[in-house]
Formats: sequence, structure tokens, C-alpha cells
Amino acid sequence: MKQKLYYGGDIITMTGEHDNAEAILIEAGLIKMQGSLEEVKQAAEHHAEKIDLQGKTLMPAFIDPHGHISMVGQFSSMADLSECNNFNDIIQTLKDYIQNKDLNKGDIVVGFGYDNNFLEENRHPTKEILNQVSTAHPIFLLHASAHLGCTNDLALQLVGIDEHTPDPEGGTIGRVEGSDEPNGYLEENAMMVLQQRFFKDIKQDYLKLTEIAQDTYIKYGITTAQDGASSKDIIELLKALAQQQKLKIDVVAYPVFDAEPKRIMEENETYAKKYTNRFKIGGYKMFLDGSPQGKTAWLTEPYEGEESYRGYAWYKDEQVKQFTDAAINDNVQLLTHCNGDAASDQLLRNYQASLEESNNPNKNHLRPVMIHCQTVRNDQLDKMAELSMIPSIFLAHTYYWGDVHLKNLGEERGRRISPVRSAYDRGLCVNFHQDAPVVKPDMLHTIWCAVNRQTRNGVSIGSEERVSVYEALKAVTINAAYQYFEEKNKGSLEEGKVADLVILDKNPLRVDKMDIKDIQVLETIKDGETIYRKEVLVK
Repeated sequence: MKQKLYYGGDIITMTGEHDNAEAILIEAGLIKMQGSLEEVKQAAEHHAEKIDLQGKTLMPAFIDPHGHISMVGQFSSMADLSECNNFNDIIQTLKDYIQNKDLNKGDIVVGFGYDNNFLEENRHPTKEILNQVSTAHPIFLLHASAHLGCTNDLALQLVGIDEHTPDPEGGTIGRVEGSDEPNGYLEENAMMVLQQRFFKDIKQDYLKLTEIAQDTYIKYGITTAQDGASSKDIIELLKALAQQQKLKIDVVAYPVFDAEPKRIMEENETYAKKYTNRFKIGGYKMFLDGSPQGKTAWLTEPYEGEESYRGYAWYKDEQVKQFTDAAINDNVQLLTHCNGDAASDQLLRNYQASLEESNNPNKNHLRPVMIHCQTVRNDQLDKMAELSMIPSIFLAHTYYWGDVHLKNLGEERGRRISPVRSAYDRGLCVNFHQDAPVVKPDMLHTIWCAVNRQTRNGVSIGSEERVSVYEALKAVTINAAYQYFEEKNKGSLEEGKVADLVILDKNPLRVDKMDIKDIQVLETIKDGETIYRKEVLVK
């Protein structure tokens, strides 16, 4: 394989804030050398391919520390409701979708991306609204947070939800005012049976859709992605792609507890905590609460304007303790969804108790991860440092739902969402994610959010929690690699590491901070080979 020598632009090594290189040499998919142009030229073979960056910027490729790559593919085939401003827009979009897809009577219709916070009606569409779309198709709409949903009458009938159906633990069934009749709105665990049934029944080419999803990540400069709540079926899907050598990027899966993750790990030893054909199973995934913008995240204090409502837990402590025990005793990493600070308390107290009781000699080296961390407090960050727990922060909340958080949480709690500065100041290995498909896996936009902290409405939110551009870059490169136990192989441009690279049209360390979100990914390189150039996907 011919050597490649990159030079002629800014090369960000991510080995130190002021470190840089004039050139970098790639050989057999690895970084052979980086340094001055003269040194690298002398080390290169005579026939090495010389690539002039022409003033562009080269740096380590981005690493996605939490998302749902399988869902990115699935959701791309659903009705896109993200641009709907009111109920009439939703109705028309769904009608157009049914017509354009030429669906048969009884075929399931799923839409994704509506957000009640931004609809003119400022509420969720109920079955009366969705019945106007069709009474011949079961309809299920998934909220932009993916924690809430709504359905029409036919969908409720298909899954047996009626006035006699009680609210499940960790979920709520919306009711017609003054009665027990369901109104079509569902929260958290209440919608899971419907979501699982409908997604399973929809006829889709999941292999093809997951390949499409890969291209989405690649165009944003990402070469390692996650499937952060995998079912048994998704594990089999990703295995099939790996076996067919159709994974263009590395994918790490975390099966959820109801998918029997221990059995999955045992039955897939080839993939357990190690890559085979770019796929590995990294550990277990647990959910503890819901969405702050949907007001289902579990808080210690009531939501703004509420007397007592604080959201709610998915599980009682006894069940959570079983999960934390299992992860530690099985010697695997645990990723836990926590948006509300009460959920964070529940994770921390149970994980600590499991650590204290476990005889696993490796128990303090498992790198557990708290996913989202939206309302995590300083005392909880201190405890995370004690437990060597990683905060993976959904930083783009500051932009997408910052205005909503200020409304739902009040000024003091609202401005503190995604407290990255506080986490860094405690020595925590912070990383950032987008929870795709909740928002696009656009790392540069997230970096922009981290250094500017500005809402959709242009409001400054928690300026004291801003971080430097270099700290933000660390969060999506070397720190994200650390979460995957891959810091010796990825995340910085050092000799012997894999040549996962991204070429940008501008240097994020040099442009105005407000312009970072406009930087373009021009090329994505995996194992030394180009897999994306802007506007052209390499097959």
C-alpha cells in the first residue's frame, strides 16, 4: 500500500493545545510519522503520494460517543415532521407521505421529529388530530426527543390500549379529560410496546438503511459511531453488515438490559469488547428517566410552575441495583441514560453500592458512562470523579432546547444545562454527543454550541459553562476515544495510531468562534483511505 504524505495546511494533532505538525505520513492505514515537513519527507519512501492540503486543516476524525446508528437509517424512511409548525402541517405531511409511498390499507405510518414546544398549538397532537389523516392506517408519531409519542385510534386498538389499560411503571398514557379513555398521547414506557410492535412490522430493508446511516455519519467526519440501545435484532443486523464487510466505519453496540446483554456478549465472543470487521459490542445500556424538554426527566425539585411534578423514574432502586451489579460483576462498561438529577442520584448511589460489594478485581477500571447529564449538579460531578465515571454530554441541548429549558427549569437550573466547564474543572474526561437521530451527528455544530452556548432565539445560556475550542475538540476526539478504551489507537495524530482523519475547509482553532458551525467537512479518511469527499461518496 502506497504511503501518503499530507502537508501544506494546518495539522491539528490533538496531543496538546499548542502542538502542531507541518506534515504527516500514513502507511498501511496507520500514522507512521508526524512532524516538520523536512523530517517527514526524509522518512517517506520515494514513491509516496504527496497530498498538498492547500491551506486546509487536517485533524483526527470525529468519534461519536453516543447515538443510535441503526435508528438513523430507520428514521430516514419515515415521515419527516421536523419542519412542521402546526397540526395542519403535520396532517398534510402525513397525507403526502401516505400518497407518495403508495401505501396499502392497513400499512403502518410512522412519523418522526415533531416537537410540541415549537408547534403553534404548543401541545401534542392527539388521536383526534391523527384520525383526520387516516382511519385506515395505524399512525404513530415519535417526538423529536424519542421519548414521547402519539397515535390514532386504530394504532391504540392494535396494541390493546384502552380505558382499562393502566399506566405502566415508568410511563404515562394520556387520557381524554374527565375520563380514562386514552387520547393517543404516550410517554416513555407507555409507548414502548407500540414502538417495538410497529418498528418490527414495518417492511424495510434494514441492511440498506443502515448503510445509508453510515453515509450520514461519514459526511460529518465521523469514523467511529455507536448503537446505544441495541435489541437482539439490531445486534444481528450489525453482525450481518460486519460479516459482509459492509461497515465503512467502526460501530460499537450496547445492548439494553431487556435484550439480555450478558447472553448477547457470551453468544458473540468474536465481537465482545473487540472489533471484528469494524463491529464490536462494548457493554450494557440502561435507561433511568426521560426527556427534560418533554418534562419526563426525573428531577429532585419540581419543574418550573409545578407544585410537585418532578418527572419520574423508569425503575425502582432494587431493579437498578440488579443492573449495576450485573455490569460490574460481568466486567463490562455500563452506559446509563440520565437527564434529570434525580436519575443521576439513582445511578450514582447504586453504582457505588455495587462497586463496594463486588469482588471483581477490575471493578474500578470499567469506565462507566452517564449519558446526557443535562441537569447534573456539582456534587454529582464530584461523585462521578470519585467513581471514575465519564460524563457524555448532549451539549447541543443548549441550542436546540435551551429556550425550553429556561422555561421548564427556571433561570438558575436552565442556564446550567450541559455543565461542561464544571465537569472539566473536576478533571472528568468529558465527551460530547448528539444522540442521533434526535439531532444530526454534526460535531462542528456541537463544538460551536460548547464555546458559545447560545439558544435558537439567540439567548446566551450559561456563559460560565463555556469551554475553549481545544477543550471542545478534545471532547469529540481523544476523550471520546478514551470512553471506548481506544485512546491508544485513536483520537490524536501519533505514531502507530490508526489513520482516521478529517479534512476541514477552515481551522476551528483560528476562525471566529461564531463561525465554527459553518466549517465544512471536505474529506473523511478511514484507516488511511478516503471514504468521503464533499458531494461525492466513495463506493
